[in-house]
Amino acid sequence: MKNSYVFVLFFCLMFSGVYAQENIIVTGTVLDAKTGIPVPSANIIEKGTSNGTMTDFDGNYSIEVPKNATLEISFLGYATKEVKVDGRNEIDIDLEEDASALEEVVVVGYGTQKKISVVGAISTIEPEKLRTASTNISTSLAGNLSGIIAVQRTGQPGADAANFFIRGISTFSGAQNPLILLDGVEISSGDLNALSPEIIESVSVLKDATATAVYGTRGANGVLIITTKTGKNFDKPRIYTRIQSQVTFPTETPEFADGVDYMRLYNEAVTNRSTGEILYTQDKIQGTAEGRDKYLYPNVDWYDEMFKDAAYNQEANVNIQGGGEKVGYFMSATLNRQTGLLKNFDMNSYDNNIEVQKFTFQNNIDAELSPTTKVALKLNTQLRYYDGPSTSVQGIYNGAMNTNPVDFPMYFPLDSITDPRDIQYGGKTGGAVNAGWPNPFAELTRGYTSNFQSTVLATLNGEQKLNFLLDGLTLKGLVSFKNWANTNVVRSRGYNQYEIGNPQLLPNGSYNLEMVGQPQNLSLGTGTGTSGDRRFYFQPSLEYSQTFGKHSVSGLLLYNQTEFAINNPDGLISSLPERRIGYAGRATYDFDNKYLFEANFGYNGSENFAEGKRFGFFPSAAVGYVISNEDYFRDLTDVINLLKLRVSYGKVGNDRIGGARFPYLSDIDLGGRGFTTGVEQNTSYSGPVYNKFANRNITWETANKLDIGLQVGLLNSFSFEIDLYHEKRENIFVDISSTIPTIFGTAGTNVYANLGEVTNQGLDFSLDYNKQFNEDFRISAKGTFTYAHNNVELNNEPPFSEFPNLSAVGHPIGTLLGYEAERLFIDQAEVDASPVQQLGGFVSGGDIKYTDITGNGIINSDDRTRMGYPTTPEIVYGLSTSLYYKNWDMSFLLQGVERTSFFVSGFHPFGSQGLRNVLQWVADDHYSPTNPDIYAAYPKLSKLDNGNNTANSSYWLRDGSFLKLRSAEIGYSYKQARFFVSGYNLLRFSKFDKWDPEQGGGSGLSYPTQTIANLGVQLRFN
Repeated sequence: MKNSYVFVLFFCLMFSGVYAQENIIVTGTVLDAKTGIPVPSANIIEKGTSNGTMTDFDGNYSIEVPKNATLEISFLGYATKEVKVDGRNEIDIDLEEDASALEEVVVVGYGTQKKISVVGAISTIEPEKLRTASTNISTSLAGNLSGIIAVQRTGQPGADAANFFIRGISTFSGAQNPLILLDGVEISSGDLNALSPEIIESVSVLKDATATAVYGTRGANGVLIITTKTGKNFDKPRIYTRIQSQVTFPTETPEFADGVDYMRLYNEAVTNRSTGEILYTQDKIQGTAEGRDKYLYPNVDWYDEMFKDAAYNQEANVNIQGGGEKVGYFMSATLNRQTGLLKNFDMNSYDNNIEVQKFTFQNNIDAELSPTTKVALKLNTQLRYYDGPSTSVQGIYNGAMNTNPVDFPMYFPLDSITDPRDIQYGGKTGGAVNAGWPNPFAELTRGYTSNFQSTVLATLNGEQKLNFLLDGLTLKGLVSFKNWANTNVVRSRGYNQYEIGNPQLLPNGSYNLEMVGQPQNLSLGTGTGTSGDRRFYFQPSLEYSQTFGKHSVSGLLLYNQTEFAINNPDGLISSLPERRIGYAGRATYDFDNKYLFEANFGYNGSENFAEGKRFGFFPSAAVGYVISNEDYFRDLTDVINLLKLRVSYGKVGNDRIGGARFPYLSDIDLGGRGFTTGVEQNTSYSGPVYNKFANRNITWETANKLDIGLQVGLLNSFSFEIDLYHEKRENIFVDISSTIPTIFGTAGTNVYANLGEVTNQGLDFSLDYNKQFNEDFRISAKGTFTYAHNNVELNNEPPFSEFPNLSAVGHPIGTLLGYEAERLFIDQAEVDASPVQQLGGFVSGGDIKYTDITGNGIINSDDRTRMGYPTTPEIVYGLSTSLYYKNWDMSFLLQGVERTSFFVSGFHPFGSQGLRNVLQWVADDHYSPTNPDIYAAYPKLSKLDNGNNTANSSYWLRDGSFLKLRSAEIGYSYKQARFFVSGYNLLRFSKFDKWDPEQGGGSGLSYPTQTIANLGVQLRFN
């Protein structure tokens, strides 16, 4: 009986326990308390247990917990919050900003600073904004970041990155690119573009002297800092996956005249100029028009025959982030495969198309060895495989331009007797290449290139707090090693070309083919090459940071040492490692987050200068005033929540002289030049030759920079930032040998000097807007504008006292030089009555008429003048917008450029030594007896090269400005997945319509920029 009571009591207790522990499903949304914007990836943990979850991309969560449980909600940058469930099934949670966490959100030179106390000009971007359908980070910078000038000149796989500059170009010395740092270590632009956005924690662009002075010799052109993600103390590892597939196709390609029009235009060109070339017969033209035998009457669209309409690419990323209280880790692996537009043909055992495969790995481990000691190891590895044709891709495009459609077919049918390696490519006698003309199809299929590149970057960080010596004192250290290796294999063979000797068919139905020129070696030959370099970097530093009531002070003292070496040197100079050392310091003062002061310096030594000039000192200072933190401003903070002024001035330096080294030393080749002497002039000797004269006075190129900035926050929704800046670049490195008379014996000898000055000024601003309209709908938008205008003040040029129109002084770097065209000549009488044009070729009615700039009655090279805008845009602007509605999201980026120009060139039909094709716009609108329009798009045709019409002039000057729908994306989130479709280069608005103006000048026959359509999915586990 006793046992029965015990059993009943146990059952009751068990039942009551089960009842007490009844679980419920709690759902809700985690929001930013200030903006109302959902917080994705926030941690939701049942307090005291390991039961937890994360919010999805829209801040939503769902968790099963007991009715009386307590939830702990946390996320980086927010104060951890506890909420009691109390039996509720729906709980929306507002997270407040964690002031202590937000104090270090901006990455600056050699460290971080409180965002409110930053007095330098720094732009930042959320890493998610860098994820577009394009595979290169550099193509996502322009329009998203103020201060960035960038253009993408090609869409070729593996070479489709953007060229970018920070606040434009300030020097013509050859060192114009910004310094790029990954976790504090210098990397190349190629390394940058191999990174996946998923590994990036923060991006900062340092623009003024205060932000860059600590980098001294390396900071003159601005600094781009990338930091990668680190481990986090999560209950479970967070695993993310992104998989996407793309189809790419040209934004636009030039159109050519067909074979019939080509022959008629050729005959017109010969007839108009009476140059005497044999005309195409009417039978040839008629046979081509009727589509008769394609070997006797070829009509080859070379572009269409060799290039596809679209290519297909794939990319996948997997990354894991996790850790515990003492050790954290982050690991990422990315696979990217790109293919090109070149067609593949079955006649060879190898693929002629471009294929680029990139594998990128990031592994970061950080450990807290003690409360005062931390270490971190970061490893970035990049592997790149390239396969493509043995002929350069640009050469293949040029071939499509330079070969007309009617003179020979791609190839003739193979017969059973022919060597299978001899593909019997079409050809024509009379050219300069093996007595014939190159066949672009043969150039495409004659061989292949295989290239492998690897980059390994290892960085070890250490941090030791020295509070036992002085509270707030920290010793840090960084050491890194980077190695880049490149192996290239090219296998190619010669090819034979044939033409039809007798147009009568042989009994077997084939033609009697005659070889053009001499037989070529049809066996694949092999050429190999290797290259590579390595860099060692060492950086110890001592930092101090402390707050005394309303006073905050910090300091930094740092030493760095770099050694760069070539792995396979080919001479004495290249075998010597490049070494640089530097010291840097920073001191900051902040009173009550109102009055800010910062001073920096860099003290750097370079191998390029003689003793006594080897070290340069680069200081800067800045002040800031946060007006909105004043007591008298409190009543306005509901409207103006931030009002901050800042001013900086400083000096930065550059020691890079293109690829030259040791300009203060002479370079003498003891056996450089031979001469003959003796009574009979029959004795030969060789003597020393100066390759480079010494200049022991050469010194640092310097830049003095002034920046005035204003930051405004309105209604807790708008934030506006504008910077006005002025830079004076002095002592620019130039090779002055070209302006030294050859009688001084300097012909062919480099003579370096500090002889150049440039001013660069402009403004950049950004306007951000974030608004939560209700629990279902929010919007985030950002507009940017960058204007950078430089002016050459002093240049290495002769004193153009007689012809000032030729001088580059007073114009931006890269401003074009050409003749001022008025229109086309009306007739020969007008030619006779006009100044004599000595540009070469023909001058008659229908040819270009130029302005006599010098007024001497003769037009020659002295009459050229500066025109248009620089080839690098002076204005870049953008508008990025993201909309969120329930589980849907949409984003887009409008980006454009202004104030840029280029010449169209290299497209002129026919040619003295060529068979160049005719672009359709030339065929449609050129001066002719039936179209005597003196404002026609193209002048009178000529079979022979006509220098008068092909010289760079305002007739061929084009506006390179454009506005593009650069990217757009639509996504839908469902549970732990997000499905998205996105695009890149989707729309373009421009005055120039022959090809994408972003490609720049020339003929338009280069690998075109690509429109990309992308379909993908993002998955989250745990």
